[in-house]
Amino acid sequence: MADKSAVIFCSASDDIDPIYNQAAREVVRAACLCGYDIVSGGTVKGTMRHVCDEAAACGVKVRGVIPRFMKGLEHPALTECVWTDRMSQRKDGMREGTCLAIALPGGIGTMDELAETYCLAKMRLYPGRVVAFDMDGFYEPFKAQLDLYVRKGMLDAESRALIAFPETLSELKELL
Repeated sequence: MADKSAVIFCSASDDIDPIYNQAAREVVRAACLCGYDIVSGGTVKGTMRHVCDEAAACGVKVRGVIPRFMKGLEHPALTECVWTDRMSQRKDGMREGTCLAIALPGGIGTMDELAETYCLAKMRLYPGRVVAFDMDGFYEPFKAQLDLYVRKGMLDAESRALIAFPETLSELKELL
């Protein structure tokens, strides 16, 4: 892997609005141009396919971390495929060695990956930057929940600042 790697959390659904897949390609391209190798869920499903396609087109290393029950769904352009027995191992394997975690719009699995990574950053167990791409206000409810935690004294402002919510690709690029 290069000196730096970014993990991309994203949707496995093939039924989402194509604008999210196009945005994923743009985010991955921007990260690659900033010198990041890419780590993802590594399958041919949903936005993961677009993430792997774009990273491969950019010529960077593409590591996929896939649970064994998804055998046969691995993306053919992976330069490294790591197999896991459990989803929890998958999340750990995806974060391993990365210095940046970007959550694109996605479903409950993406939310799980984002929330766990943010919690680990809060506990100083994930050293990287945590970013939730808030295009079209996708992560507004999560951002509002975190802000409520701060107002109620359940989360300190310093910990709240460990996650960024860029709303545009330009704002996201500034965080790379």
